[in-house]
Amino acid sequence: MKPLSKIRTWLGLAILLSLFLVFSYFSYSPKPQYYPEYVTDSPSPTGVKAFYTYVKRGNAGELWSHSPELLSSDIDHELLIMVEPTFIPEKEEMNAYINFMKAGNTIMLLQNDPQGMFDVKTRSVDPNGKMKVFTQNRTSFRAQFDSAIRLQTKKEDEVLLYDQAGPIAVKQAYGNGHLIVAIAPEWITNGNLLKKDHLPLLLYLLNAEKSDSILFDEYIHGGENAPTFWHVYPMWFLLLVIQGVLLVALWLWFKGKRFGPIFVPREESVRFSDEGVQALAAWYLRGKRYHDSIVIQADYVKLLLQERWQIPYIKDWKDLSSYFERKWSQLPISEIGPFLAGLVNILEKEKITKQEYLLWSKKLEQLRKEVEE
Repeated sequence: MKPLSKIRTWLGLAILLSLFLVFSYFSYSPKPQYYPEYVTDSPSPTGVKAFYTYVKRGNAGELWSHSPELLSSDIDHELLIMVEPTFIPEKEEMNAYINFMKAGNTIMLLQNDPQGMFDVKTRSVDPNGKMKVFTQNRTSFRAQFDSAIRLQTKKEDEVLLYDQAGPIAVKQAYGNGHLIVAIAPEWITNGNLLKKDHLPLLLYLLNAEKSDSILFDEYIHGGENAPTFWHVYPMWFLLLVIQGVLLVALWLWFKGKRFGPIFVPREESVRFSDEGVQALAAWYLRGKRYHDSIVIQADYVKLLLQERWQIPYIKDWKDLSSYFERKWSQLPISEIGPFLAGLVNILEKEKITKQEYLLWSKKLEQLRKEVEE
């Protein structure tokens, strides 16, 4: 009966586990894939895949995910669409975009606030809440547009779209090409493309300049679409860098280099710690061995004089007057003689008082600090 009971137990566990796996499989719902805003491969409401697909069907749309320095500088009549850049390009990159336009090409920038891009200036207004947008010939379109920003124009600029609050889309000349700036990037998104008259307005902006091909700039969105370190440099250069790093690491290991904290041996810290010095000093003070202490201190200073000032250790203190006159800048020359005479007198005594010890210990300490500095 016991083996049969065990079989039933394991069989029940297997059935429960199977039911759990089946239930988990059918109840599992994967999270939706995240897409950044305004990218061409995003089918989300904030992406621009619909408009990109529409343009691509006419064999005119292509993706551009490289640095602007690689853009053609010839007159190719190309149109580069930049939708809501996630960063402001560097000065060299901005110059590359400008050279691209001066060669006879066009850039259409769709950005909520293009302040800082191509020297575009904006101003703040009070949204009127109306949905009418007008073209150059005063043709009106219905659009969803609640921005509190309007473009500032110059005399040579051409206003393409405007409303009662001010310019919405402007065309500027750059050499043989043009820059079209519009502050309504939400019109081109998947969720708003077919609302109101957004699609006719976008086509109106596209037709404002004749172009043989259309490029959608994905470099300005960064992330996966921007060139990385591995794409910028050739493979042979990357291999050399990796091999160089490995060789340097092996060389450091061969030389015995170690990376990490430095641990001071315990016996060194015990023998020469501040606690040991303080204990030794307390022993001299309690035993009133002032003379022994001052002799040791003077002997140590003499060793420093030999190391730092190259004064021979075998010289007596009374013979150091000429050396001190050249080296000891903090003490007047007239006081050097009395200092040496007093020190010799203290060292020759058999016993000294505590007051004498404190006085000459302080003077030797001042001399030591100057020698070490």
